[in-house]
Parts: sequence; C-alpha cells; structure tokens
Amino acid sequence: MGAKKSERFTQEERAAMRERAKELKAEARANKKRAEGESAVLAKIAEMEGPDRAMAERLHEIVKTSAPALWPKTWYGMPAYANKDGKVVCYFQSAEKFDARYATLGFNDAAKLDEGAMWPTSFALKELAAAEEAKIGALVKRAAS
Repeated sequence: MGAKKSERFTQEERAAMRERAKELKAEARANKKRAEGESAVLAKIAEMEGPDRAMAERLHEIVKTSAPALWPKTWYGMPAYANKDGKVVCYFQSAEKFDARYATLGFNDAAKLDEGAMWPTSFALKELAAAEEAKIGALVKRAAS
C-alpha cells in the first residue's frame, strides 16, 4: 500500500512549504497594497488640472521607470512614492493646490540624496522638458538607492 499522507513529506519539507505559503500570502498582500496605492495616486492626479496634471502624470511614469522599487501612495493628499519600509522618498505638490506659482517635487529624509553638509530637498517645477525629465529620473533613482 501507499505511504500515509503524513509520511509523504518530511517535517522539514512541510515546514518549508508552510514558509512558502506565508511568503506567497505576503506577496499577494503587498501587490494588493501597491495596486491600491497606484489607484489612489492616479485618482489624485486625475483631480488636477492643466499643467499640474500633465507634470504629475509624467512624474509618475518617471518614478515608475527610474525607481520601480518605490511604491505609489498618497501623502497629505498628494502623489508620493515610498520605499519598502513605507517611508515617503519623494512626492509631487501641485501649484494649484497651494495657489503657488510653481509645482514642487520634494524629497524626504528617506531619500538618499546626501551630498556633503548641505543638499536640496525640493525643486520648483514650471514645466517638464527632456532635460528636466532626465535630471528627475537620475535624482529619483539615486534617492531610492
């Protein structure tokens, strides 16, 4: 006759299978959270008008391409991108929201942009051309490293 069900796998193999099941559940939760964050960010971007919306849409693509490890989420009602620990690395602040003359791309202390004793943590944005997009891509990549 065949082996009993409990005799088919060793105790170590069963423990390894339980660990893998936990990993798969955690991955599924993380993917769901990432998708929810992406939806929330895209909804906030859709609420914006004119140049702010265009810049936010483009920044969203730049961040996704330059630093795919960052997770989209909203932060104080703004599109933001967090590291694996959930700390916001960078965010976009629309000009319209704060009645400012320019939008802002900001970096929090989780961003790895340290340069000596002083470095910029936010940038004014009036428009995004190829040169600005390249600079932002490099900054975001470095910030997320």
